[in-house]
Amino acid sequence: MVKHTLFLASSVFLLTACTPKVEVAAPEKPITINLNVKIEHEIKIKVEKELDNLFDEKSDIF
Repeated sequence: MVKHTLFLASSVFLLTACTPKVEVAAPEKPITINLNVKIEHEIKIKVEKELDNLFDEKSDIF
């Protein structure tokens, strides 16, 4: 009976000692995200629209 109780007590101790712990904390330094995005496509569309308007207004430019 003593062995059984000792085994049970040691099992409970080992199981509670091995309980996984997950901790979520905010970082001390701010998060920096570097984005390299090309906006060439947007610029071309704007230039093309402006040129179309210019050519429509002044059709005898060339």
